[in-house]
Amino acid sequence: MEKTGVAIVGMGTVGAGVARLLYDQGDRIARHAGRKLWLTHAVVRDLKKPRDIDLPADVVTDDVQKVIDDDSVKVVAQLIGGIEPARTIMLKLLEAGKDVVTANKALMAQHGPELFDRARQLGRAIAFEASVAGGIPIVANISQCLSANQIVSLQGILNGTSNYIITRMDLEGASYDEAVKEAQELGYAEADPSMDVDGTDAVQKLAILSHLAFGARPDWTKIPKRGIDQLDEADLRYARQLGFRVKLIAYSKLVGGKLQLLVGPMLIKIGTPLAEVRANYNAVSAIGDAVGPVFFHGQGAGQMPTASAVVADMIDMAVGRTKITFETLELWAEGQTRVDMGDPGDLEGKFYLRFDVKDEPNVLAQIAGVLGKHEISIASVYQHDGDATTEGIVPLVIVTHLSAEKNASSAIKELDQLDCVKKVAERLRILD
Repeated sequence: MEKTGVAIVGMGTVGAGVARLLYDQGDRIARHAGRKLWLTHAVVRDLKKPRDIDLPADVVTDDVQKVIDDDSVKVVAQLIGGIEPARTIMLKLLEAGKDVVTANKALMAQHGPELFDRARQLGRAIAFEASVAGGIPIVANISQCLSANQIVSLQGILNGTSNYIITRMDLEGASYDEAVKEAQELGYAEADPSMDVDGTDAVQKLAILSHLAFGARPDWTKIPKRGIDQLDEADLRYARQLGFRVKLIAYSKLVGGKLQLLVGPMLIKIGTPLAEVRANYNAVSAIGDAVGPVFFHGQGAGQMPTASAVVADMIDMAVGRTKITFETLELWAEGQTRVDMGDPGDLEGKFYLRFDVKDEPNVLAQIAGVLGKHEISIASVYQHDGDATTEGIVPLVIVTHLSAEKNASSAIKELDQLDCVKKVAERLRILD
């Protein structure tokens, strides 16, 4: 059977999983690809570092130039994280005539236009299924399977680390610090989990999906975001009492012909699909104008789910399917975007508000007056007397009807100045 030379650059957790699939499932992969995917090089940073897979000595190297110079290598899984040297290495691989598979969402979000334009100039292709939602084939589904549709909205849980932490806190009463430590011990979180818990990872993935679904080219650094690192355990409890769960949601929606994007913790009705996504799982809910609502669910992180997506891209590269779709879709091509970005302040939503207030008469009337002044009407009010402090401060939870983001922001600033309000402790969106 014909062989296609492949290489892996970056032998971390995912790289080891890719190598394991190539070796252990070589016959199955060959049946799908119509040829053997022959691993010729596995580039590592430290040759002495122990790994959980044994590779032939002539395959392992710390010199990426060997891959660049080897004409037998046609497809490279470039699995280095971060921006540099990942960007420079990818450009060199493309210029050396290699097609590239990547799982690097930060690189795609920040340098997608440059890298894709260069690949097209060179007649090469880039595949990136593993960069969003791990083992869920969301990139292929959005860009190809749903291409007959105008996507109207995408809402997703795109960060498995945050979802694991929230699940432990919400369902099992773990503290934030306990849940983070467990996520690290299980391999779901890095030693420094900040990019996961502050929303950065999810917002980079949202930028990629928004380009695929809407033709937008948003600057991911300007998408409004908030992570879970400042969530109070009390709000998970109060939300549950109201019939909601809190999840870190990546949100995109066409509103009046313009695209609204944001990432943040939101309340979702218990029993709905996104609300029941647990542990390290990811999910994406999409609505197309022809197909209607569709839902994708699976492991969004971890060695083998991500490796599964990488190897699937390598197979498509070797067969030639990727090159056809790459040239046709013209992802991140120069030219006008298909949709303009909306003003975040115009996005409407219902809100969960929690105040720490003085336990005295007329408090609710004062708060309602400020909300009304900013055209925000109250749907329901809950006072939690059992959580009162010895200083006479009680939590007050208000659920609003629809209002614009700019109105809610202005109201919060004014409410913070009321003498009866010790502080506006929380404001979370409610996802319809």
